[in-house]
Amino acid sequence: MGKGFDERCYALLQEIPSGRVTTYKEIAHALGAKAYRAVGNAMNKNPYPKESHPCHRVVRRDGSVGGYAEGTSEKIKLLTDEGLVIKEERVVDFQKIVMRADEFGKASNAR
Repeated sequence: MGKGFDERCYALLQEIPSGRVTTYKEIAHALGAKAYRAVGNAMNKNPYPKESHPCHRVVRRDGSVGGYAEGTSEKIKLLTDEGLVIKEERVVDFQKIVMRADEFGKASNAR
């Protein structure tokens, strides 16, 4: 039996390097889906440690940090600790650091 949707999302999280972010939409596209909200729901119930499945690196498509199970301020702290600049709850230089669906090298294996 294959991995469920949430597990496939979590597998992609492991590919996002420190100092970069991706979006719910990009993860969905990497999985060959349009289920952006389902990706958000998966991130909200991520049972894995921040270090191994860093859902704090997933933001909204406009570069705003979005929600986080431990609170927005904690998400901002984690992102800034990784060297990102956050201003007014938005990732500065978002378009330069966002990881696109086609950058997920293991996306085809995660399906």
